[in-house]
Amino acid sequence: MVDQVAIIPSSREFNPWPVVIFICLLVLAGLFLAPTIGVILSSIKTTREIAEGGLWDIPTRLFLGNFVEVLANPAVHRYFLNTFLVTVPATAASIALGVLAGYVFSKLPFWGSNLLFLVLISGMFFPPQVILIPLFQFFNSLGLIDTLWPIIFIHTALGIPICTLLMRNFFATVPNSLREAAILEGANEFQVLTRVALPLSLPALAVLATLQFTWIWNDFLWPLIFTQSDEKRTIMVGIVNLKGQYSVAWGVQGALSLVASLPTLIVFLFFQRYFIKGMTMGAVKG
Repeated sequence: MVDQVAIIPSSREFNPWPVVIFICLLVLAGLFLAPTIGVILSSIKTTREIAEGGLWDIPTRLFLGNFVEVLANPAVHRYFLNTFLVTVPATAASIALGVLAGYVFSKLPFWGSNLLFLVLISGMFFPPQVILIPLFQFFNSLGLIDTLWPIIFIHTALGIPICTLLMRNFFATVPNSLREAAILEGANEFQVLTRVALPLSLPALAVLATLQFTWIWNDFLWPLIFTQSDEKRTIMVGIVNLKGQYSVAWGVQGALSLVASLPTLIVFLFFQRYFIKGMTMGAVKG
């Protein structure tokens, strides 16, 4: 009589889906990083190496002359200064107005406030190309073309909806008992905002500061439209204008692109702790 052995299926069967997902994410990460890798390779090669071997060839030696040329170029210094003069005030103004509007919509509702809030938030869905010509004609009538003021005003206005939305949602999570207790102690609404609500909203402010600074710093459309002279151009438009003696300076443009990305990276690292907390706020309920 042949003994029969019961075959017990293993409880740990191989699941291919994690491997498939990992491979897909790896491919997507490679596609996402491909332009950055191309910029890095072009920045450490001479123009002759790029012309002879192409953009994606690994250089035989490390060439840092492109970075030296960028850092020693007075035009690049002017591009950075103009970009800071646009980004810093526009970021601060849009966040400040968003904080005030978000607090009013959250803690001081009035008749028609919800409708007004929806009208304000609808500004997030307007493509900028729709208002390009009217804005150009408006600022041209004021004599502000080829200045930095139109760019500052436009980025401030375009940033108010997202700042208002985020701050309103954050202020809504602040207990009303804190506001009522502060009012009973003799504080007015402005003091409640600055001494109670704002200290609690550092994560939301960090998110807004990082996003607004990055969006405005990397903007190409509005500086291209409203600036005409090289003295008023920002860094993103300045990258396109950098040219070699006989052809496009691919290596210099690649080096300037990497240098131009450093301020946004520094801002993210500075607000990293609050930024991550603000992005994950509300994901887990205690």
